[in-house]
Amino acid sequence: MEIGLIGLGKMGGNMRERLRRAGHTVVGFDRNPDVSDVASLEELVEKLPSPKVVWVMVPAGDPTRETVTALGELLGEGDVVVDGGNSRWTDDIAHAELLAAKKIGYVDCGVSGGVWGLENGYALMYGGDAADVEKVQPAFDALRPEGEFGSVHAGKVGAGHFSKMVHNGIEYAIMQAYAEGWELLEKVESVDNVTEVFRSWREGTVIRSWLLDLLVAALDDAPGLEGIAGYAEDSGEGRWTVEAGIENAVATPAITAALYARFISRQDDSPAMKAVAAMRNQFGGHAMKTDAPKGGDAAGGGAPDQTGAAEKAGSGDQSPPSER
Repeated sequence: MEIGLIGLGKMGGNMRERLRRAGHTVVGFDRNPDVSDVASLEELVEKLPSPKVVWVMVPAGDPTRETVTALGELLGEGDVVVDGGNSRWTDDIAHAELLAAKKIGYVDCGVSGGVWGLENGYALMYGGDAADVEKVQPAFDALRPEGEFGSVHAGKVGAGHFSKMVHNGIEYAIMQAYAEGWELLEKVESVDNVTEVFRSWREGTVIRSWLLDLLVAALDDAPGLEGIAGYAEDSGEGRWTVEAGIENAVATPAITAALYARFISRQDDSPAMKAVAAMRNQFGGHAMKTDAPKGGDAAGGGAPDQTGAAEKAGSGDQSPPSER
């Protein structure tokens, strides 16, 4: 098979290599000339035989929209565009309609596997008409993992990215559960070797998984996860999963909580918790931890009968700055 591949970053570059190892001819284009096979989209399209198949691996949103629109001007009847990025499934509908007007096929493909995909293969979830999928099938077969599973024609256009969106939402919840369990084990004095506890779970337990394997690998590198900031970004699919749950009246409490936990991780000092502390002080006289005033130690707010608690939160408080 001969295929064009646009976007040769960590994922795209490894996918090109895996396709080539399987004997396929790949013409790759990237804005970085050091990794690109051609100098332009026009040159990429010219080098491909008809029907042309062009796989897009660029960031979701405007970069993907602009690339698909440009391909719509360069490709012709019977050609196929594959969006293998993390686009929102609603974008797939718009892209398919745009290209259909020019009789160009469109397939959306959710891709999972990360930097390990080159050796292990990529889990693929794709949507589109069967005739369009058939033209891409040799590439799917080369990219997928060996074995019975790991690849699925999920349905019509949009089904691939919708499936990948839900996959990533589930991933959020699983990672959050592991993370909370790790923090709790680290907190108690009775558990001496948290890393080995997690390692023991890799065999014979119902919670064993590749994510667990990866967490153990991280703990082997740094048992206390030293040097890693407690900050987690979200790529968008978690939000989209929660929104889809709302739109379809499907409750997603675990995924939603995991998404919100990521939001909280980005705050050095939570405004919401400030409000909670203020309310607790108002109704119960609970001491509040405050920043140190100029020339003095931090003090608790508190009601008049909370003097002792205020003193404990002052000069004798040895908690780290982030807890103040």
